[in-house]
Amino acid sequence: MSLTPQFGSIVPSQAQQLLNTNYLQFNGGAGAGDTDTFAQQYLPEIYEAEVERYGNRTLSGFLRMVGAEMPMSSDQVIWSEQNRLHISYDGVSQVNAGGTTSTITINPGAVAGVSNVISVNDTVVVLDPVNGLEAKGIVTVSVPGAAGTITVQPYSNVNLTTQGFAATGLKVFVYGSDYAKGSTINSGDRISVEPTFTQYSNSPIIIRNQYVVSGSDMAQIGWVEVATEDGQSGFLWYLKAESETRLRFEDYLEMTMVEGEYNQVPGTLASNPGTQGLFQAIETRGNIQTGFTAASGLDDFDGILKNLDTQGAIEENMLFLNRQTNLDFDDMLASISAGQSGGTAFGLFENSEEMALNLGFSGFRRGSYDFYKTDWKY
Repeated sequence: MSLTPQFGSIVPSQAQQLLNTNYLQFNGGAGAGDTDTFAQQYLPEIYEAEVERYGNRTLSGFLRMVGAEMPMSSDQVIWSEQNRLHISYDGVSQVNAGGTTSTITINPGAVAGVSNVISVNDTVVVLDPVNGLEAKGIVTVSVPGAAGTITVQPYSNVNLTTQGFAATGLKVFVYGSDYAKGSTINSGDRISVEPTFTQYSNSPIIIRNQYVVSGSDMAQIGWVEVATEDGQSGFLWYLKAESETRLRFEDYLEMTMVEGEYNQVPGTLASNPGTQGLFQAIETRGNIQTGFTAASGLDDFDGILKNLDTQGAIEENMLFLNRQTNLDFDDMLASISAGQSGGTAFGLFENSEEMALNLGFSGFRRGSYDFYKTDWKY
């Protein structure tokens, strides 16, 4: 009588040794999932803590670092920003008015809201941004209005065309006035300058997210211990999913404020107006620098500083950089501090082979401005 099925085969041996003929095979199955594999009766070796490979994956706190937060409860927010105090115009054109004077057209492009408010006897500076020419003079004739012009007598007694000024793209700035001794101001001699402001508006959007868990899933205990970014931990997997849903929603709140754009699609999407985020606001009315590299970094950076001089000249600035731009800044600063005979003069002083070499810069000062770098790995 035979026994079916046969569970292993034991063959005696003359020596006490391990042979595959006298011991049961614990790995005799064809695969790890086969039921006849004896090792499957034991629990696997498990590293119980989840590996946080990507670290803190949130953007929390970004907007708190770059600006103030303001609550709102309406469907639209409107704010006004003051204009500059002094009178200046960009993009003006000029022609030789005859003799030594020149006629400057304040608004050659007929931009809405731009009007000539320069009066007779005002002293002005005319700049040509392309070739750097500068001329000062006095206004002899002024035609107010949206398409206004002024006639300028340069103090050099040479008209702007002869001095080499371009016909278009000039700048004019009022720095004072000059009246003859004993003169009086008649009615209409001075143009009254009314203060104006620039008005902006934006609209909020509604964002939603949800996480659904059944009661039976809440009772299931897993093998992996999860630790969430908001402090929860345990062997219940739904804690991980619920926490990540909340963190993802909070990230959407901030990412929308950064990446949001106005909706330009008519029709069915008209009820979703969109919102103007940080990037679109900068592209619309901010300062844009493209093509920054370490090779020409210092010259390009000096151009940025000159533009900051005209935009309020805030002394301390934070740079949120991606990896490549961060390295470009390090290379730019290292190129002007390369040391002697190929040595490295930045990082740690008196570098030796036993010391760690710091090849990065966390901050620097250039032209009365302080800049602090931080990685923005988003």
